[in-house]
Order: sequence, then structure tokens, then C-alpha cells
Amino acid sequence: MAKFNMNKQKVAMPEQDPNVRNKNFDEVALGYDLKMAQEEALRCVQCKNKPCMGGCPVSVRIPEFIHQVVEGDLDKAYEIISSTNNLPAICGRVCPQENQCEGVCTRGKNGEPVGIGRLERFVADYHMNKEYNKPTEVTGQNKKVAIVGSGPSGLSCAADLAKLGYKVVMFEAFHTAGGVLMYGIPEFRLPKTLVQKELKNVIGLGVKLQRNTIIGRTKTINELFEEGFEAVYVSTGAGLPKFLEIEGENLNGVYSANEFLTRMNLMKAYKFPEYDTPVHIGKKVCVVGGGNVAMDAARSAKRMGADVTVVYRRSFEEMPARAEESHHAKEEGINFMNLHNPVEIEGENGWVKKVKLEVMELGEEDKSGRRRPVPTGKYEEVDFDSVIVSIGQSPNPLIKQTNDDINTESWGGIIIDDSTMTSKDGVFAGGDAVSGAATVILAMGAGKKAAENIDKYIKNKAK
Repeated sequence: MAKFNMNKQKVAMPEQDPNVRNKNFDEVALGYDLKMAQEEALRCVQCKNKPCMGGCPVSVRIPEFIHQVVEGDLDKAYEIISSTNNLPAICGRVCPQENQCEGVCTRGKNGEPVGIGRLERFVADYHMNKEYNKPTEVTGQNKKVAIVGSGPSGLSCAADLAKLGYKVVMFEAFHTAGGVLMYGIPEFRLPKTLVQKELKNVIGLGVKLQRNTIIGRTKTINELFEEGFEAVYVSTGAGLPKFLEIEGENLNGVYSANEFLTRMNLMKAYKFPEYDTPVHIGKKVCVVGGGNVAMDAARSAKRMGADVTVVYRRSFEEMPARAEESHHAKEEGINFMNLHNPVEIEGENGWVKKVKLEVMELGEEDKSGRRRPVPTGKYEEVDFDSVIVSIGQSPNPLIKQTNDDINTESWGGIIIDDSTMTSKDGVFAGGDAVSGAATVILAMGAGKKAAENIDKYIKNKAK
């Protein structure tokens, strides 16, 4: 086998044909086989300074695991990845590698970066396809830690604490654990059976899971301390949707992307009537927004047979969605109306009939580095019978509402110090509940950091 593969392009990832996949919910990207993975792994030049590791929020030892792929020792490669990443099969699929590990890859200076995410997925899938071996449960401690929320941040924190020997209990408000991994990301990007396998690995470490428990309603944080928990980690995500605040937004046929995707993903509305949760789609769907969630909603509606148009107030090039997601959406037949902004939703008999859009133009750059959308005073009316609003989410306000001693930002984010602790002693927080809506891997990184700090806090308290 050659020492290095100096091809400037990544080994292509096999995918379903766009005109086939836009009618099903099967995974779009089909993954590498061993030959493809080794060919791509040989593109890694094994830099001594390892910039890719610095770009990874959970510090995966990337060159080391890639070397093991070249050698064909996939068990060792998985061992290396999972030593710092508790959800590798998920991260290999949904991480924005282009802005993180691959964004600083040396090979990216003269061609495409190494396909780190694709290789991580390959190794994780190989491991998952083997016979399940329950992870080793660490025992010997009687200290209890409560995790509020079972999304990526909570899972990461729970797993790391369990590896340290703590008795960890995760409290989940829904009937199914996994948080945004289950309700927010479509099946065709992240199969739910895979999420549950990753969850099984965390549970296998000795983590207990209590479903249908809303902290702040079923029981309070103070009651958790009364039950003997030494610390609490709040990882409740950013599940409060933002709306346009325009006339007609209360009409039938208007959804938040949160509600739409929760029905489609967690409740499997796309399998109705096999599953008993229906969802109104409409024939002509308007999706408002330009992020990954907007792409997920648009592509889901397309698969249900709708004619879907994404309306976004900036240009296509400035959309915050991953380039891969917007590219896939275009391939699948999603329409785009860029430089347009909804100002009114018109109805008939209580249902959406059309949307009035103001034409925008780009002005000066704003704080995000993107050019600001400027109204032109020109309008268009377009017939739609459904509108899905995807313009962002805020942290769940319930924790603040039921805990006056936990300080929050004006927009709802929980305030933490350098140790990830909130203003309430023993209560830590991280992920989207602190930062607002971000990425899965950043939430996981926050969970890892919190686990380290919780361990220090409990040990110092015991002195």
C-alpha cells in the first residue's frame, strides 16, 4: 500500500440518487467500505503539530485513529476515538467538520481536507455492526450526580462521570431519550436506531435513565439535592422556538420547525397511519430560514410529497446551513427564494393561503461578518398552504422560572462561570441551554468540560 495518497480530492462518499432519496427517509450518505476508508486515510500526512485535534471540541486523537485505519486495526481505531468521544457514530454524521477538524487540516491548504468525519463514521459503524459488548461499568463511588436532559451534552457529561465511578441519573422530559438527536435531526441524516445504540452504550456504563420527568414540574432542582445528589448538570437545550411576529402566524398550517420535526422524527409522522401521529404538510410549503434546521424541515416536507420553497432574507452563499445540507437540498428539488423576507401570512377559512414577501438587498456587514439584509419596499405574494418557521430557538425557560437563584442572560441563556457552575452552588450547566442553539459536538464538548468540573467540585467538597 502506498505511503501517502496525495490526491487533492476526498474519496467520494456513495449516496442515494437525489430523485430516489427525496421520496424516502433512508440515510442519504451510504458510507465508505474498507478499501475506500483506507484510501482516504492515506491522504493524512500525520502532521506533527496535529491541527485537526485542536479543531475538535472533544479532542479526538485524529491522526492516531486514522493511522489505525490504514493499518486495518479498526478495533484500535475505535478505542482511540471513543476514549474522548462518547458518540462517534453520531459525530461522524452531523458534526460540521468543515468548520472544525477538517477546517484546519493541512491537506486543505492545497485541495480538500482529509475526510475525518467520514472516517470517524466508518470506524464507529464497523464497531456498531459487531456483536454488542456491554461497556465496563466503573463502581466504587457512592456519590450521585443528576443530569437534566438526555441530549448530546447530557449524554457526554453522564458518560464521562460514569467512567469516573459516579452514580449518574439522567432525567428526560420526553418518553424517548436522546434529545435533539431523536426529535430534531431527520432519519435520513441520522438514523434513530443508531442513536439508540449510542444511548445503549452510555446506559451500559451504569447510567440510570428516568423518562417522562420534567425537572421544574415533576420535581425541582432543590428536591434533587434533597434526594442526595451531590451536583446537578442542566443540559436542557434550546427548545423554545422563535417566531416571525407577523400577521397570520396563528393560522392553521403554520408550524415552528421544532414542532414539525418532533412530529416527523420522534413521533414518526412520516409513517402515518402505521404510527398514530399525523402531520399536515400541504401541497406548497414555505420554509422560513437558512440554517441546518430549515434544511431538515424542507427536505422532510419534500419527502412527504410537497413542493417546498426555502425563503431566506440573505443570499444563498450566506446561508448558515452546512454547505453539504444546502447542496443536498438543491439536488433533491427544493426551491430557494433568497433575498426575500415574510411580512404577512394571508389566510382563507382559517388556513394559510399565501405569504407576502418583501424583497431584500444586501447592505453592509453585521457582527456575524455577513452582509446585512436591507428592505427595498418591494413586495411579492406567493401561494403557499403551509409555513414552517425556522429562525432559531432559545433555551427552555423552565429552569429559570422555577429557580430564582439561577441567573440567566436577557435572551434566556443560563449564566455560568469558568468552572461551568451557575449562580446556584452545585448546579452546573452547558450546551445550548447556555450558548443558545449550536452544534451537537459543541454541546458534547460542554458536557465533557462540565464532567471534569463536577468531579473537581465533589472531591473538593469532600475534603
